This record gives sequence, structure tokens and C-alpha cells, in this order.
Amino acid sequence: FGSSFRVQSFAVMPLVTKFTEKVGVQYPIIQGGMNQVGFAEMAAAVSNAGALGIITGLTQPTPEDLRKEIRRCRAMTDKPFGVNVTILPMLLPADYDAYIEVVCSEKVAVCEISGGSPKKYVKQLHDAGVVIVHKSATMVHAIKAQEAGVDFVEIAGFESSVAGRKGDDDIGTWVILTKALEKLKVPILVSGASATGRQLAMVLAAGGHGMTMGTRFLATQEAPVKAGIKERIASPESDEFSTTLVLKSFENATRVFKNKVANQILELEKTSGDFSEIYPLAAGERTKTMFHQSGDPDDAMWSCGQSVGLIDDVPTCKDLVERIALQAEELLVNARGCVVSKL
Repeated sequence: FGSSFRVQSFAVMPLVTKFTEKVGVQYPIIQGGMNQVGFAEMAAAVSNAGALGIITGLTQPTPEDLRKEIRRCRAMTDKPFGVNVTILPMLLPADYDAYIEVVCSEKVAVCEISGGSPKKYVKQLHDAGVVIVHKSATMVHAIKAQEAGVDFVEIAGFESSVAGRKGDDDIGTWVILTKALEKLKVPILVSGASATGRQLAMVLAAGGHGMTMGTRFLATQEAPVKAGIKERIASPESDEFSTTLVLKSFENATRVFKNKVANQILELEKTSGDFSEIYPLAAGERTKTMFHQSGDPDDAMWSCGQSVGLIDDVPTCKDLVERIALQAEELLVNARGCVVSKL
């Protein structure tokens, strides 16, 4: 799935979609927002590789810190990049208005909004020339996002590491993608256990305009986390069964790597139901310490999609993006052979 597909030197027809045209990126590939990972270094590396890098807004402790991070990213790349703002007051209480204002005043290319509704911010972002992507876990959310006027709806299937799901939001990418493509008029992006060119080819062939990856970009050379995390993701022992859903009982279901901390949270959900007991295990500061200090994948709760079962290496962002794009191009070109004229 990873290193098994060798990048070749010949050129195939480029991938052009509504997303690449509107945003100005080379490839219809997006790096998802990742808490304590989406710093300037990560976003710049992805954007320099021809995809869209994303700074995670609420990883920055204040709106002004986000402004500094955006400017730091601009010093590392002259390519478009975006900012993710995740609206989850229970887990990530913040002055969301102030973070959005920074995105607007800095005229970032794209704002990816997840968790809450984008409606309040659509006019403000559009007036600043910012392209709006809304990550939607259900058709209800997707329809509301379209009605609000976003530029792209990013469908997030049950397999993804997205946070903030209702307990019964268990619809896989294959179904929700198909339904979205049939029911919505706004262009569709796909997020949900995505890691390969084969998946990108399926998305584009179905009528989608791009693919978002989080866990796959976490296992890259440039990802600003300790090597132990990347090694665990790429390990043969980590497969599609290596994740679990926590916080379902609080209507805030989040897919995370299945480790001892996740198991502790699940046990407390069964026996206690008191979020004040669970919070110290789920707190972002604990994840931050794991990613940047201990490097032990068992030390904290951390978001991880089922795409972990498709990852077996830790490449550079450039090699990864080119590999995915080339495989998708080849498959799409080869698929033409399935359509045979009867004339």
C-alpha cells in the first residue's frame, strides 16, 4: 500500500478537479487538521509537495499565536495552505470568533471547519477571499453546510478519526459519499481512512474532487511528532482493527488509537459516566506530551483513523503525495479500458 508502489519517472495526465482549480494546488490531496501535529512545519511540507497543508488552529493557545504560526508557515512555503478550526466546546473550549478573525485578516487560502456549524462564519470568510471546507459526518450536517454556502463539503465516514460524532453516527464512507454525490450540488471531498492512490482514484471516478488524509500524513518524515508514534503506525502489528471509538456516551464520539489510555476511557464510560474523571485521560496536554516528549504511543489518547491498516512506511511528504497521485492517475487512465464502444 505504501512502499510497495514505486514512483516511476514517466508522466501521466495531471489530476484536475474543482478543488485544484479553486485553491491552486497541484494535487487534489488535503492534509487534515490534526491536534498537536498541524504546525507550520507540517502544513508547509505538504503544500510544498503540491497538496494542501493545514495548520490546526486550536493547537495554538491563542488567536495571536495562530497569527504567528500562519506567518511562520508563509516563511516556509509560497504555496496555498489552510487552517482548521474545530468547533467542539466540550473538548476544545475557545474564542472561535477570534480564531476565525485571524484566518480572515491573514487571508489564508482555505478554512476547514469541523465539529460545529460554519453558518456564522461563511460571509466573513468569503468576504476575506477564504475558501470554506466543512467536514460533515452525516448527510444532515452536509445539507446544512451546503445551505450555509460553503465551497466544499468534506464527507467524513465512520472510519475516519474525526471527533464530535453522535453515538449512532456509524455510516461508512462508501455509503455517505455515494449519497452526498447524488443529493448535493456543492463539490465533494472525502475524508475517512484515506491513505492510497487507489482510494483517490475511486473518489475521483465517483465524482468527488479531492481526498483528505490525517493519519497517513502523521506517518511522514516531516510530521512534528516523535519517531515512536510514526513507527507504531507503520508497524505490521497496527492494522484496521487498531482503533476504537471513545466518548460515545457523551455524544462526542472520537476514533482513536486503541491503547491502554483508550481502554481506560472506555471502562470509565461504562462504570462512571463522569466526564470530570475522563477529562485528564482525554486532555490535549497529555497528547501533546506524548507526541513531542515521550514518543510512547501508549501514553495518551490520540486520534487515528482505520487507514492505519493501509500504512507500512514513513516517507517524505513529497514522495507520499507524488506516489498517491501517480497511482491514482494510472488507475484512472487504465479504467478507460472498461468502457468499450458498441459502434
